[in-house]
Amino acid sequence: MVATRLFVASLFTFALGKPMGRNLQVHETREDIPTGFSLQGAAPPDTTLKLRLALVQPNFAELEQKLYDVSTPSSANYGQHLSKEEVEKFIAPSADSVAAVNAWLKENDITAQTISPAGDWLSFEVPVSKANDLFDADFSVFTHDDSSLKAIRTLSYSIPAELQGHLDLVHPTVTFPNPKSHLPVVSSPIKAVKTNDNFTARAVPSSCASKVTPACLQALYGIPTTKATQSSNQLAVSGFIEQFANKADLTTFLKKFRTDVSSSTSFTLQTLDGGENDQSGSNAGVEANLDIQYTVGVATGVPTTFISVGEDFQDGDLEGFLDIINFLLGESSPPQVLTTSYGQNENTISRKLANNLCNAYAQLGARGTSILFASGDGGVSGSQSGSCSKFVATFPSGCPFMTSVGATQGINPETAADFSSGGFSNYFGVPDYQKSAVKSYLSALGSTNSGKFNTSGRGYPDISTQGVAFEVVVDGSTGAVDGTSCASPTLASIIALINDRLIAAGKSPLGFLNPFLYSDGASALTDITSGSNPGCNTDGFPAKAGWDPVTGLGTPNFAKLLTAVGL
Repeated sequence: MVATRLFVASLFTFALGKPMGRNLQVHETREDIPTGFSLQGAAPPDTTLKLRLALVQPNFAELEQKLYDVSTPSSANYGQHLSKEEVEKFIAPSADSVAAVNAWLKENDITAQTISPAGDWLSFEVPVSKANDLFDADFSVFTHDDSSLKAIRTLSYSIPAELQGHLDLVHPTVTFPNPKSHLPVVSSPIKAVKTNDNFTARAVPSSCASKVTPACLQALYGIPTTKATQSSNQLAVSGFIEQFANKADLTTFLKKFRTDVSSSTSFTLQTLDGGENDQSGSNAGVEANLDIQYTVGVATGVPTTFISVGEDFQDGDLEGFLDIINFLLGESSPPQVLTTSYGQNENTISRKLANNLCNAYAQLGARGTSILFASGDGGVSGSQSGSCSKFVATFPSGCPFMTSVGATQGINPETAADFSSGGFSNYFGVPDYQKSAVKSYLSALGSTNSGKFNTSGRGYPDISTQGVAFEVVVDGSTGAVDGTSCASPTLASIIALINDRLIAAGKSPLGFLNPFLYSDGASALTDITSGSNPGCNTDGFPAKAGWDPVTGLGTPNFAKLLTAVGL
């Protein structure tokens, strides 16, 4: 390998005076081409690659400690969330790492841009030929058999030995795109239903067993209809893959299902990566409308923002998932709740990349944001239903620093929705807050599904709400939608309304929820003990007393949650 110029300082050369790029060590590799992809051949040498470097975060363990310290009810520092500057001090790469990476970049005539608030992510462009030399890689063209999507990737890459401990990963390299990775987590196509506008009683109407509206959720979980009072309390809804939230449809929805609030109630818009929010009815997104209608329409009076992530990604195959977190980390006052109804299978991204994104959730959690994700709609077969022999974990639900939301259905009693993705991560171990719950479940499960899942992995989901037959307005028509994507915005609304009461009482918002949910909050949840999430030619996991990998700890009770938080 020939470097474009030598770096003078002996610290970054090796004994024989060779550039650091000569002494390479394999950094990430995958054994084979992912299922569904075919190798087409070598990538054209002059094709430009946009690569990202993630620098090591040397003090992340201390940040993790701080996250739990401010998120655990029994801690003296509970609720004392960190500032932007405090988080960045923990995440910023060391001076040595910055010097080492900059020296390597300079040696190879590369100019990089910083793309994260803490300076731990860099981006640059090089032709394939140079990338192959720099990383001892074999960048090739791979085609996804079903979609014909083409991607330039390598099955292995190396980095200079002198950058070990300084450079965490290079992306995109061994992580392949997944055409289904960020599809909305919606099980059924929208279908027309007859509506009933008179759901006003607090008793759960029997019709809620077959179709769900805001009034059903209010009655079922005790959600108040009174307007929130705290303007500083913010609820954010993420939007991807050109899913647009339509304001006219929201107005129609409120006129049908929330006659007690002004039909002009709306949301604010933030954009990044070239995002927009097209208001033509034909471009109204089922997912985006669902998320907005069941936040604005349930979290009465809570200021709600739709964050539209475009397709000018800075994070490659993460398709805006890291970009939106970096965007919010760059704000002095990020939203107190963020709900996302998109996800992917854990095995589609590299362990290092998954870990890095998971750490970003810890950063935002330490700032005081509750991060909620739909767990997925494939039962034990992953984010979407698919063929499998071993159970497929979903991401980011396996990350211990966010809250994974599963789905239930029916009333009197609620049961697990059979599509509710749940299981155990293959990348992340069981966090301390969950150890007792997971141990109890595995003991009750016995030998069922033995060998099909990782018994030492972080279990998910953490909690559930209704997720079947939600009435949604799209392009003027009312229809029904199923999915854990119904559950995540519902829970987000409940948490936002709890936060409103906390802030009004001079207290901190809940922030990272899980340590609370698995301790003081557990008594405020209704345990779901029937149903399962089949897949992979099995019945999946059965719901049982206590936590289970179908419905988590259960469904929320607003009044009991208020008591649990000391209100």
